[in-house]
Amino acid sequence: MNAFRKSALTATVVGTLALTGCLSGGGGGSSSSGEQTDTRIRLQEQRVEAGFFSVDENTLPFPALEDQAPYNTTSRWSGVLNGAGYRVEVPENWNGMLVMYTHGFRTSNVDQLTVDTPPMRRYLLDEGYAWAASSYSANFYDVRAGLEDTNALALAFTDIAAENGRTLDTPDKYYITGVSMGGHIAAAAVERETLATANNVVNYAGSAPMCGVVGDTELFNFFAGYTIALAALSGNPIDEFPLTQEEATTIVANARAVLWNDYSTNKFPNGLTQPGLAFYQTLKNLSGGERPMYPISFGLFQDLLQSFAGSDGSVDGILLDSVVDTNALTYRFESELDEPLTTDEINFNSMIVKATATEGANGLRDDGLRWIPKVNGEFDVPVVTAHTIGDLFVPILMEQEYARRAAENGSDGLLVQRAMRAPGHCDFTEAEFTATLAAMLNWEQGGPKPGGDDWLTPATVADPLFGCTYTIDGPVAGNNVQRSNLPSCTPP
Repeated sequence: MNAFRKSALTATVVGTLALTGCLSGGGGGSSSSGEQTDTRIRLQEQRVEAGFFSVDENTLPFPALEDQAPYNTTSRWSGVLNGAGYRVEVPENWNGMLVMYTHGFRTSNVDQLTVDTPPMRRYLLDEGYAWAASSYSANFYDVRAGLEDTNALALAFTDIAAENGRTLDTPDKYYITGVSMGGHIAAAAVERETLATANNVVNYAGSAPMCGVVGDTELFNFFAGYTIALAALSGNPIDEFPLTQEEATTIVANARAVLWNDYSTNKFPNGLTQPGLAFYQTLKNLSGGERPMYPISFGLFQDLLQSFAGSDGSVDGILLDSVVDTNALTYRFESELDEPLTTDEINFNSMIVKATATEGANGLRDDGLRWIPKVNGEFDVPVVTAHTIGDLFVPILMEQEYARRAAENGSDGLLVQRAMRAPGHCDFTEAEFTATLAAMLNWEQGGPKPGGDDWLTPATVADPLFGCTYTIDGPVAGNNVQRSNLPSCTPP
């Protein structure tokens, strides 16, 4: 039995909620039919129309990977296409295939549009692949812009080459890979709904989303569930959702005082109070269940998760109304995912506030993709994903939701998912990035179906050795930090 379960805090947890009565569901923004005759203008559109986003073309050129052949003989181009910056690299011995790389959500300098070079660049060049990456024409969580701009760049590949003095044929195959929000883009790019509704259509032969938001808006439901649980388990349950910024600030401050002995010095499990242990258990199960790395990750992500407490469900103005819906969330502070709820948990869940999405907030549109493109699990090409098991920013519940959707739609035979033993978000080693992409490419080009991990069996995910198969130690790509002090993959 888990050390954080079955404590005497149960009566306190349920009793606190009972004092407030049965909490009714909070709204999710103003009432709207979701019809496209709505005359309101999204905040994201206002940003774009005001010229909030810009590209500094001086930041786009990039050097050779190394100053020796074959790396210093590649064609390297950069520029701006439809308001989005781009980088393109083509090796001298190009194999005729193009890999698109999609970057993640920008959290700082959000007015500046910047391009990321793929962390598996060496592998791509060694194997003869060309690659291209877009800054997208807008920041924030604008998956629609990211997907359309990435596809537009892929379609402009030969024209860009010609403008720079190199004549290339149309690629024999297009592939896509990306991280975090870019993983959402990479997964959505091969969905049947995307192929039917995008303005720029690319028929990708395969996709490799990494640490991706492959459960689309379920991520925002998780953020809301975190805040609702944080408030309730710290004795200050909310009676409507979303919160004002003032309410969010008060709830977070109260939770830090009640759930931790000293939040400022120790956010980790050994710094929790007795009520804090229930919150530890609840967050674990909301985010995907018992697994290695969670005790470490718990302390690493608290500041970040609490920063979303005042979010209104419009995803920073990407939508007009709230897309958040917590009606399907189950809060567990005593049981595990594969166990029946206890009586106290049943009572807790019956009384907790529910956030309900505004109807049509992210509905289908007649002008292209949804504002937040869906990952329905309806695809017809090989997909290989990778996820660090400790991640609480884009938690493993994303992979679980993706697996369920793919199974429901008959696409699970084309999906392979892999777990890596790391506590952070997207903190893969370069070797892990490379192995994941290579597995998809080799499979799509006729090799055997690669191996993967099972995200849907709680006992498997809870195994102390879960994630060992595809974890490759080494410097974490991009910051040269070694993983250290992590649970060993060597059986005791």
